[in-house]
Amino acid sequence: QVKEAVKYALSAGYRHIDCAAAYSNEAEIGEAFQECLGLNYAFPPFLKVIKRENLFVTSKLWNTKHHPEDVEPALRKTLGDLKLDYLDLYLMHWPHAFERGDNLFPKNPDNTMRYDYTDYKDTWKAMEKLVEKGLVKAIGLSNFNSRQIDDVLSVATVKPAVLQVECHPYLAQNELIAHCQKRGLAVTAYSPLGSPDRMWKHPDEPVLLEEPGIKKLAEKYGKSPAQIILRWQVQRKVVAIPKSVTPARIQQNVQVFDFSLTEEEMSHIGSLNKNWRYIVPMITVN
Repeated sequence: QVKEAVKYALSAGYRHIDCAAAYSNEAEIGEAFQECLGLNYAFPPFLKVIKRENLFVTSKLWNTKHHPEDVEPALRKTLGDLKLDYLDLYLMHWPHAFERGDNLFPKNPDNTMRYDYTDYKDTWKAMEKLVEKGLVKAIGLSNFNSRQIDDVLSVATVKPAVLQVECHPYLAQNELIAHCQKRGLAVTAYSPLGSPDRMWKHPDEPVLLEEPGIKKLAEKYGKSPAQIILRWQVQRKVVAIPKSVTPARIQQNVQVFDFSLTEEEMSHIGSLNKNWRYIVPMITVN
């Protein structure tokens, strides 16, 4: 399913593919890349074969691989799975390190996480070496707060290029975005539509795509609520990475460049902020 979704997305014009070791699907994505970047893939006649330099591929270092000795082997595993020679962007997935090993979620008998106390600044210094070796073009952070970003900047020779966080109208992240912009980091929004398809939904949580004000704008512009939300992120210069494996939605999500929201409409969507997180981490250390 993932392989076909990636192939369809590339044929629909997508060029930024966001991956992570923890998603356990990089080998499948690699098969899609191998076909789409090679001469054997039968693209529709109106499409040319995609060149690697025209793709932007992101992946993420998982929490069990924060020890400086584990960083390069983890990246090389990702590159091998993706069948690529380099990444455009490599992110530290979370600031917190789990116990070293290949178990993604090492736990104690009482079901709490087993942590490793590797400082993320040491992990960062190991990630910088990946840039020096030409294995990644840029490095960045994911799920870091303002204090942690500044902590990394205090030791960085290679500055983080990107912060990726949950961000949508119910979690606008205005202060964090301003903090990043002042320091030269681009912001990427994951779960930009509120992750409506995730398995652990609560019955009483607010449903972003049912927000009346957004539905009203969708009617006005002849767009879907999802397209209105994605356009809002585009206009506030936030990179949005909606997840989908459905061809119709993949196509729809990229059709947000033929209209613009007014300043008043942008402000209205911004006013919907509730500081509501759909992705609540299981991390219990500061």
